[in-house]
Amino acid sequence: MKGEVVIGLEVHAELNTESKLFCACPTQGEEEPNTRTCPVCLGHPGSKPVANKKAVEHAAKLAMALNCRLAKQVIFSRKSYFYPDLAKNYQITQYEVPIGENGSIDISGKRIRIKRLHIEEDPASMIHPGGIGKAGYVLVDYNRSGNPLAEIVTEPDIASPEEAREFLKALITLLRYLGAFDPSKNIIKADANISIKETGYKRAEIKNITGFREIEKALEYEIARQKHEGISSQETRSWDAEKGMTQLLRKKETEEDYGYIFDPDLVPIDIEREELEKKLPELPDKKRRRYTKEYRLSEDDARILAGEFSLAQIFEKAVEKTRPVLAARWIRGELMRVLNYNKIDTSEMKINQAQFISLLQLLEKKKITDATAQKILEKLAVDDIDVESYVKKEKLGAVSDLRMIEKYCREAIAENLQAVSDYKSGKDIALNFILGSVMRKSGGKADPKEVKETLKKLINL
Repeated sequence: MKGEVVIGLEVHAELNTESKLFCACPTQGEEEPNTRTCPVCLGHPGSKPVANKKAVEHAAKLAMALNCRLAKQVIFSRKSYFYPDLAKNYQITQYEVPIGENGSIDISGKRIRIKRLHIEEDPASMIHPGGIGKAGYVLVDYNRSGNPLAEIVTEPDIASPEEAREFLKALITLLRYLGAFDPSKNIIKADANISIKETGYKRAEIKNITGFREIEKALEYEIARQKHEGISSQETRSWDAEKGMTQLLRKKETEEDYGYIFDPDLVPIDIEREELEKKLPELPDKKRRRYTKEYRLSEDDARILAGEFSLAQIFEKAVEKTRPVLAARWIRGELMRVLNYNKIDTSEMKINQAQFISLLQLLEKKKITDATAQKILEKLAVDDIDVESYVKKEKLGAVSDLRMIEKYCREAIAENLQAVSDYKSGKDIALNFILGSVMRKSGGKADPKEVKETLKKLINL
């Protein structure tokens, strides 16, 4: 049954390979326009494509990770494509026999069905001086043309921009676990098909939205636009990230318009499922179950850590040298707090993992307090510091001398007799007032638990 908003995504993830999908040209490097090209990716007559084994392997493993029915062979097709961004006037893709079909991915207890997954080559980059609607001419850079893409097509199961963003995050997590995607090198784009109840579910497609933050913004805008302006027929629109709005490109074409045929230059490639299964890493669901069993983490902590590739990486390294529950608490709590404050996504996290683990070790050995560790972490998130040296230089070590703690406590008791009286009369919260006084005297370097026990002992003498 349809809801108020119906969204389907066609996600194009650039696969992490050294060379292009059908030739030896590098996927990264020289950015001077039209320099990473050859007769194959420019479609010169007589040139012959050869499929990239690594790209095929990445796509096949992704199909398995997405619970798809895996094809027995990789079969490529030609898609008639009369645009300047593909010099040979067709795109090598898969249509009749995709590498994966009928899969799914779960987000927040909801299952999003995957209709198909296929491999294709990226078109060239088109530059419109002055903007897509105003440019008097178009520049074409074929450096990107031929880069390997995995296209993941969902069923229209997504009901909100927030769900679309969550789906993309889960997909990127899988891609990163598989080693098929590197956010520092590869890009992910999506076409979003969206319709709403108020227009009778007439569909608009928004093309080439880069990044899951922009996906959410584009969908929010398009929902509001359709509710305000309506939509008379199926159409294709572009997303202008600078203006924060969609613009009409053309009336939507259908798949039949593309005239697919099997590519005669590329032979079918057999897929060895058993061999690929041996290469599959531990994926989020399995990792989550292991975290709860092996490290005794709560279900919630295990889900959050396993569901974020970068967090799982740092946790795996941390548990080699610190207690798992301590590492989980600080990664999920304090590290996420600091990243959110600095508006840093976990995939963009540049924190020195060795120094973060050093921080946890100092904390575990009670050489610094929680409050001190929080402040150091805030600095570590934006500055690569040596934690141990920083603690010594700034004299941030915890006050562990029991005689000094007792001295501070006696002073605080003498200075706060009313609070002492309130505590003795049953107002437990008054003890926190005295504790705060001790912490100020110690410069925040005393262990609050140690202080609280000492205060109770002295007051009850």
